[in-house]
Amino acid sequence: MEMRHEYLVPHADTPLPQRPEVEILGTTLANVTAPQAIEAIFAPGRRRVCFLNAHCANTAARNGAYAKALSRADLVLADGIGVEIAARMKGARIAENLNGTDLTPRIMREAAARGMSVFLFGGRPGTAERAAEAIAAAVPGLRIAGTRDGYGGAQDATGAIAAINDSGADIVLVAMGVPRQELWMDRFAPLLNARITIGVGALFDFWAGNVRRAPRPVRAARMEWAWRLAMEPRRMAKRYLVGNATFLARAAGAALKARAARVSPKRLLDIAVSLGALAILVPIFIPLMIAIRLESRGPAMFRQTRVGKDGETFTLYKLRSMYVDAEERRAALLATSDREGICFKSKSDPRVTRIGRFIRRYSLDELPQILNVLKGDMSIVGPRPALQEEVAAYPPEALERLRVKPGLTGLWQVSGRADIGFERMVDMDVAYVRSQSLLLDLLLIGLTFRTVISGRGAY
Repeated sequence: MEMRHEYLVPHADTPLPQRPEVEILGTTLANVTAPQAIEAIFAPGRRRVCFLNAHCANTAARNGAYAKALSRADLVLADGIGVEIAARMKGARIAENLNGTDLTPRIMREAAARGMSVFLFGGRPGTAERAAEAIAAAVPGLRIAGTRDGYGGAQDATGAIAAINDSGADIVLVAMGVPRQELWMDRFAPLLNARITIGVGALFDFWAGNVRRAPRPVRAARMEWAWRLAMEPRRMAKRYLVGNATFLARAAGAALKARAARVSPKRLLDIAVSLGALAILVPIFIPLMIAIRLESRGPAMFRQTRVGKDGETFTLYKLRSMYVDAEERRAALLATSDREGICFKSKSDPRVTRIGRFIRRYSLDELPQILNVLKGDMSIVGPRPALQEEVAAYPPEALERLRVKPGLTGLWQVSGRADIGFERMVDMDVAYVRSQSLLLDLLLIGLTFRTVISGRGAY
């Protein structure tokens, strides 16, 4: 391609200072919070910013040019729960989920405060213009330098570069989808006068109103991918159902390869069973979450602090089976417990919703704990994860059950669940702790299917 514009000369970049990093399937991510990312983006020098989610990682595995473009970007940020899980598999923690849809408006507010202008490049004809109007209204003082579509407007690279440079834009948002936008930035960003270029994917469609974002509770539950799948099942099924399972399998394989010498057979079993279950059960989550939200207000996902191995606390995930005020009403119901001992259970608990009784009957409310297993907080097989107030009231002999990770299933769960009193449950858990083995875990996993189907002790 012949360049006829005298200002189309590559710029020298100023390297960013050292920052925490984490490597995910060959791509190095800046492991930073949103304020740290914004500070790095606006630091002196030129910046090319990309995001990595499960789909991006799968694409990079197939497309070497895209993988190289990511490696040459100044800042690659973690986007989505898949990347977070992949990091956890390696024993790392992602500082903050920094998807472009939520981070870019914050970048625009900082740009407006600094008096900088932005050029919107990408989307179908007309989309960039509507997106520009929306973000200009949302961010007072933001200067829109210009817009150009990502179809006919992107075919003439020389013309596109000239238009962007003539606009005097300080920032260029490139919305062409993965991997096209990263390849375009990798090749042409050095020829732009703009100091900052950011690949933003489908952001213009959200801003322009072409595509509706997931409701806040779904986003808060880190299930926005499930919403997009529900909205566009034919287009997104391969990306999310096949793609997510493929990504997690590759991430697990890479983590196991890196940590093979330190990973126990039990942890290998946890990861294998969890990934298999996740791939099969993902389509069940969506209708269940919708049914929960339709029956009662509040998020579909329930989070609660539980006590894990060696008394360490963690956040346990469940599908919400009760009304949102269940915790406030618990104390008044303790006297109605159908189980002897510390752990409260009531067959006629008025806090349980109708959909809650159904998902409890078949243990569907426990499915999100697969994420706890992948994160390493729990195991597939182990004692029931206890509440903090329960542990505080434990007799000395019950503390032995905290020597291992709590589990999705175990001796207590396959022997009658809530029909079993606290003392007998403790005896079972202690017996498991003292005699645990891979063969016993496999046996208990097999018995769990029979228990779930029968529904014995589930309420």
